[in-house]
Formats: sequence, structure tokens, C-alpha cells
Amino acid sequence: MPSRLFLPVLALVVFFVGATEFMIAPILTPIASAFDVSPAAASWLISGYALSYAIGAPIVGLLAHKVDRKQLLLCALALLAADGLAVAFAPTLGSAILLRVLGGAAAAALIPATFALIADRLPDADHTRAMGLVMLGMTAGIALGPALAGVLTQTIGWRAPFLASAAGCVALMLPVNLILKTESPPPFRRGRPCFKDLKRTILMLIAAKALWNGSAVAAFGLSGEFLRERFTINTFQTGLSVAAFGIGLAFGNLSIGIAKRLLRDDQTLLLGALLLLAFTLNLFLFAPLPLYGAVLCLGGWGVALGFAAPASTAMIAQRAGREKGFLLALSESANNLALLSMLSVAALLLEAFGAKAAGATLGIGLSFGTGLLLLYILVQIRVRRCAAGSCGRCRRD
Repeated sequence: MPSRLFLPVLALVVFFVGATEFMIAPILTPIASAFDVSPAAASWLISGYALSYAIGAPIVGLLAHKVDRKQLLLCALALLAADGLAVAFAPTLGSAILLRVLGGAAAAALIPATFALIADRLPDADHTRAMGLVMLGMTAGIALGPALAGVLTQTIGWRAPFLASAAGCVALMLPVNLILKTESPPPFRRGRPCFKDLKRTILMLIAAKALWNGSAVAAFGLSGEFLRERFTINTFQTGLSVAAFGIGLAFGNLSIGIAKRLLRDDQTLLLGALLLLAFTLNLFLFAPLPLYGAVLCLGGWGVALGFAAPASTAMIAQRAGREKGFLLALSESANNLALLSMLSVAALLLEAFGAKAAGATLGIGLSFGTGLLLLYILVQIRVRRCAAGSCGRCRRD
């Protein structure tokens, strides 16, 4: 049985993943000014991180069968610290973007390994709640990262947030080493993963999550620029405004257990969360709201993702069976490929045509992801009918 510190330590680990990736959102303009480029060009600091994450996650998923997960987490924290130092002292934007490979590789190891540890060591019934609690760490990073980055950039300079993140990662290595030393070794299996029992529907679920999650997170990555275009606010005010998203995420993560009991299962919870996500995101992007209305939408948008991300991750882990390490990593890779694509296109459209054109692209991605999830649910209903013998034509997926 895991110790009581197991989940809090994992939450601290993913805190720095969230802070490192999303603290750039409100400081794109100061970074762009420092390197004498446009904010759209500076957004490649987010895209480069996501690309490295997307490429590295499946590789880490395959290696997870052979590598001790404690060592994997410690090495990843060291890489994340190196990422902060490298970006802070990079001489050009191009070199800073190239060096983001360190942070992406670190996140590619940290997130799937963390979720796999939860899936291995806790009962299925506890997965959604436990993942929600651990993702609260990432939520705190997403909420505090932009706000602290805005304050540090306004008072010290744009390098300060990266240096603070590096210092935090180094400080966390000792408690990670101590707490995982008390845990029993994870049930590693040697050799290559076996995919002969892999279901097509789990790939559909992974693709659906990538589309809606990538669209929503890309929109958050540009939310600071959306706010700057619409309202006359400085970097500090932008950081505080986008922090509402993280506050909403925290509420969603903390209340997911109650929401699941009310809605009975992860599937219904996920559908309801995506409806809320679509409503709040479209209001933020297209409605002529005052600043406080936009901030409220960011909060609701965060609540929706706070429900949707743990519910979908738990669904993938439960259907993955023995290959959960690889398939959770594959899901993270798909998420970041979608984020990379959506963010790059939306940033270019934002610069060339404004917020409405960028928002339309993100809305299309969200719609396709939701539609694919509905298709997945219909397939599952048909499979259950076949298993019950009420359908003679279809066969089990």
C-alpha cells in the first residue's frame, strides 16, 4: 500500500511540468522584445517544448518496461532544471527554442511515469480521484506559474521565472528520492510490449483526447495575447488574469470525486466537462465580454479541463491493461502533437488576421475531438450490446 506522501510527492513533480510549460503564456511579449522578434515567433518556445514532448513520450513509454521509475523521475527533474537554465542564458531565440528539447524530454518522462505509478499501485476505482489529486499539482503550476512569471518578469526580468523553475526542480529531487525509496518496486516487465490485444477503440479515445485537449491548451497558451489584443493591460495584469484558468482547474481537480459520484461514471463526466469547455471557450473567444467576463470564462474553462483530463486519463489507463505505460505515453505524445499543430496555426492566424480567425481554428479542433469521443461512446454501446447477445451482426472490438 503506498504511503500517505505518495500522491503529494507526485503532485509536486507534475507541478513543475505545468509551471515550466505554461508560465510563458503571459510573458511572450517581453521575451519577443528581448530577442527582437514577434510574439508569434516567441510562441515557438511553447511549440518546441510540445514537439520534444510528443517525440519523446512514446520512446519513454517503451523504455519504462526496462528502467527503474524512480531513476527515471530523478533524471527527468534534472533535465527540467537544465531546461530552465538553458533558456535563461540562450543567446538567441533560435537556440532557446532548440534547447527546449530538454524540458520536453523531461515532461515526456515525468507525466506518463507518474500516471503509470498511480495505475500500478492503486485500485481501478481510485484512479480518477488519485489522478485528479496529482493533476492538482500541475494545476497549481498552471495557476501560479503565469502569475509568478508575470510578477518576476515585471520586477526582475524575463529570465527570472526560468531560473526559479530550475531551482525548484533541483530542490525536489531529494524528497522524490526519499519517498520512492520507501515504495515497493513497480511491476516491471522485461522485453517489448505486446500489442496483439490492443483495441482499436482505445486509439480512438486517445485521438479524441488529443484533439480536444490540444485545442483547449493551445487556446490557453495564447490567452494572454487574446487579452492583450482586446484589453489594455500590462504583463502583471495579464498574468493575474490567466491565473483564473488555473484556479478553475484546481476546483475541477478537487471536486472530481463528487462530480463522478453525481454523474456515476467517467464517460458521462467527460461528456459534461466537454460541453462546459465548448461553452466557456467560445464565449471567451467570440463574445464581446468585459475583462471580468473573460476572466470568468477562463475559470470555467479551467473547471472543465479539471474534470475532463483526469476522467479521460483514467479511462485510457483502465482500457490499456498491461500496456498502460506505453499507451499513457502515446496519449501524452498525441496531446502534444495536437498542441503543437493547433498552437502554431492559431499563433500565425492571430498575428495575421486577429483573435477570431485563431479562435475558429481552435474551435474546429475542439469540435472534432468531441465528435470523436461521441463516436467512441457509440462504439462502446454497440460492443456491449453484442456482448449481451442482442446484436447478431457486429463482433466484439
